[in-house]
Amino acid sequence: MSLNPIRPWRNIERRKSRQIHVGNVPVGGGAPISVQTMTNTATTDVAGTIAQIQAAADAGADIVRVSVPDEASSKALREITRESPVPIVADIHFHYKRGIEAAEAGAACLRINPGNIGSPDRVRDVIQAARDHGCSIRIGVNAGSLERHLLEKYGEPCPDAMVESGLDHIRILQDHDFHEFKISVKASDVFMAAAAYQQLAEATDAPIHLGITEAGGLISGTVKSAIGMGNLLWAGIGDTIRVSLSADPVEEVKMGFEILKSLGLRHRGVNIISCPSCARQGFDVIKTVEILERRLEHIKTPMSLSIIGCVVNGPGEALMTDVGFTGGGAGSGMVYLAGKQSHKLSNEQMIEHIVEQVEKRAAEIEAGQVEVAAAE
Repeated sequence: MSLNPIRPWRNIERRKSRQIHVGNVPVGGGAPISVQTMTNTATTDVAGTIAQIQAAADAGADIVRVSVPDEASSKALREITRESPVPIVADIHFHYKRGIEAAEAGAACLRINPGNIGSPDRVRDVIQAARDHGCSIRIGVNAGSLERHLLEKYGEPCPDAMVESGLDHIRILQDHDFHEFKISVKASDVFMAAAAYQQLAEATDAPIHLGITEAGGLISGTVKSAIGMGNLLWAGIGDTIRVSLSADPVEEVKMGFEILKSLGLRHRGVNIISCPSCARQGFDVIKTVEILERRLEHIKTPMSLSIIGCVVNGPGEALMTDVGFTGGGAGSGMVYLAGKQSHKLSNEQMIEHIVEQVEKRAAEIEAGQVEVAAAE
C-alpha cells in the first residue's frame, strides 16, 4: 500500500481571496491557514504577557492578539512587540488614539472597526497610521456589539445585520484606498456565525478570520468551535482562525491545530489515532495515550501514530501511520513502522520504545529521507 494514495474525496477547495500580511505571516491568497490566540494577562504586565505569548508561540501560534484598552497599555505594547516571537495584533475598541499608538508601537495589525472610532478625521488618522507603519487591519464584527442603527433596522442580531456592518466598515477602508484588511463576523451562536460567514464569503474577496466568539470552556467551547468553524473550513471558507475558549491561550492554539488537522488543512506534531478501548484491549489504551500525548509534545514534525488496543482494527490503522502499536494479548503487541509490520514488543517496554521510534521517524522526515504516512 502506498503511503500517500490520492484521495480526491478528501480534497477541500479553498475560497479564493486576496492576500495580506500580518507582520511576516501571509493571510489569504492560498497561504496556510494561520492559527491565532489572544493573551488574557494585563497588558501592562509586560513580563507576564510576553511569557504567555512565548508559550502560545511554542504551541504553534502564528499570530497573537493583545488588548490595548488605555495609554499605559500602548506604552507596554512597544516592549511587547519588540520581544514577541510572532506578530502582534493590537485589539482596539472605540479609542482612535489607541489605534495610532499601537501602530507606532510596532503592532503588525489593528483589530478595529473604523466606523466605531469617531469622526471621519479620526478614522483617516488611524488608517494613515496603519499605512505609515505597515499595519494591516482586521475588521471585527461581533453579534454582541452591532451598531444601534442596524439593531433598529433588523430588530435583533442576525447574519444580515452582521454582514451589512462588515461591508460598511470595508467601504470606509476602501474609500481611503486601504486594502490590507481581513474581516470576521463572529457570534456565540453557531448557526448565526456560520450563516454570516457564508454570506460574507460571497460578498467580498477579503481574507476571512474565523471564530465562534465566547464559545465557552475548554470542552464545550472546542465542540462549538469545531462544529461551526469545521463546517466553514470544509466548505473552503477561512484564512486564519481563533478558537475562543475560557481557558489557557495555549489550549486555544492546540485546539485550532486539531481542527485543521482533522480536515487535512494543516499539520503540526504527532496525530495520534487511538481506539476508545474495550474488553478486548491488550493494554491500558487510555493511560498509554495520555502519557504519549505528554511525552510527544516536543515533536513539531507532522506525522501519525496509531495506538490500538487489539487486532480487530489495529493492523489496518497501523498500515496507514508512520508508527503504530497494536495490542496482541499475553503482555505484548506488534510494532508497525512506515505502515509495515516490524517486531513484537512487551507492553512494559512500549511507551519508551514508541517515543524513541517517533523521534527517529520525525528526524528522518525532516531530513527528507522518508515520506509522511497516508494518515497525515
